[in-house]
Amino acid sequence: MAEALRDAGHEVFDDWYAAGPDADDHWQAYELDRGHTYKEALYGPHAQTVFGFDLHHLELADVVVLVLPAGKSGHLELGWAAGRGKPSYILFDGEPTRYDVMYQFADGVFMDVKELISVL
Repeated sequence: MAEALRDAGHEVFDDWYAAGPDADDHWQAYELDRGHTYKEALYGPHAQTVFGFDLHHLELADVVVLVLPAGKSGHLELGWAAGRGKPSYILFDGEPTRYDVMYQFADGVFMDVKELISVL
């Protein structure tokens, strides 16, 4: 996805992926081992640093694209961006198995990266 956007001449931020798909699980295990509750972990130094990093890049973004499948964080980030008037789009990884009307909050939904790029 990011490479296709870059090839089309867009500047893309996707450095968040470096932490890997298990980053939150490792963070949770670490905090539980320390005896911290979720609320304590959420407002701890690590979480505040990661949140600040993500928020900084969301604030810089001219457009936000949620690439599915995505978790709760990605959906919250898209909602934050849409609520601030940033153009917000969703790229599905195929026809959804379960419909959801709330995706209408996005400025557009796409099933094909080429179609998304043509709009961007």
